[in-house]
Amino acid sequence: MSTDINQLRSEALEAVNASPDLESLKETERSFLGKNGRITDLLKKVKGLTLEEKKSFGKAVNTLKHELKQSIISKKKNLEQLQVETQLEKDWIDLSAPGKRRQSGHIHPLAQVQKEVESIFQQMGFSIIDGPEIESEFYNFEALNIAPHHPARDMQDTFFIDKAADEKEGRLVLRTHTSPNQVRTMLKWGAPLRVIIPGRVFRNEALDASHEHTFDQVEGLLIDKNISIAHMKGIMQEFLAGLFRKEMKVRFRPGYFPFVEPGIELDMSCVFCDGKGCSTCKKSGWIEFMGSGMVHPNVLKAGGVNPEEYQGWAFGFGLTRLTMMRYGINDIRHLTCGDLRINKQF
Repeated sequence: MSTDINQLRSEALEAVNASPDLESLKETERSFLGKNGRITDLLKKVKGLTLEEKKSFGKAVNTLKHELKQSIISKKKNLEQLQVETQLEKDWIDLSAPGKRRQSGHIHPLAQVQKEVESIFQQMGFSIIDGPEIESEFYNFEALNIAPHHPARDMQDTFFIDKAADEKEGRLVLRTHTSPNQVRTMLKWGAPLRVIIPGRVFRNEALDASHEHTFDQVEGLLIDKNISIAHMKGIMQEFLAGLFRKEMKVRFRPGYFPFVEPGIELDMSCVFCDGKGCSTCKKSGWIEFMGSGMVHPNVLKAGGVNPEEYQGWAFGFGLTRLTMMRYGINDIRHLTCGDLRINKQF
């Protein structure tokens, strides 16, 4: 019997020491000390022994079990320590190694300029208004004093929505300007008011470096009592000086727009040559900037404002064109092409 115990001890200790990981050690423990393990099988032989032999045999088996358990505990600690060290080696970080810079996003140049435009006008007491990009003929044309025979209603200039026309407001159309919000704002807030309306507009254009079917505009509207063109001149000079961070001059020329009377084209001094004359301004010293004028009485009436009591002026300029001029972008298609290399420059 002592021979069996010594042989089992030798095999058990050898198996414990040879266990490469915790899972195999657990399996070794189960095979020797488990309910159906080899030591349990060894105890079954005690039936054929005398009382004196049983005492001696039982003591030897208990000693073996204790020795084996201690060996397993010691091996388990070693394997756990080895596991921690291995994990630390995997997670090791070289603090002296150069880091990996995270790529940050870039705000689109159009969004940058729009935010700056809004900030300047807000400082002058203007509110920022938004409106629907899908408009009705009424708000896009009729309420703005644009007659049914006006060229802007031709299919060649406008994207109409393939949907049955409403009896009161006509067909649906992708707005061709942000001006419909003049009437919408007056109907909602009445007078006096002072707002700008930035947003996308859509026209069926032949695409080239300076024309795109989708571009951005900024509409401005101020309505109050005793308002004149002089107020607009002062505000636009203040706006342009704030945007270009230098003193700017403006001048007016006659222009025609159905929703204003009189209609005015506003030019600003050339930002590239400070009015001295260059190729950009065609040696004139001036750059055409926007259309404007005193709000037509018919538009005031459409907005529910009494033209006998209130006057106002409105303007509209191309935010896309302003962005191109601000950053020296020579092709309008760069702003809508989706090429991230464009954005990464700003």
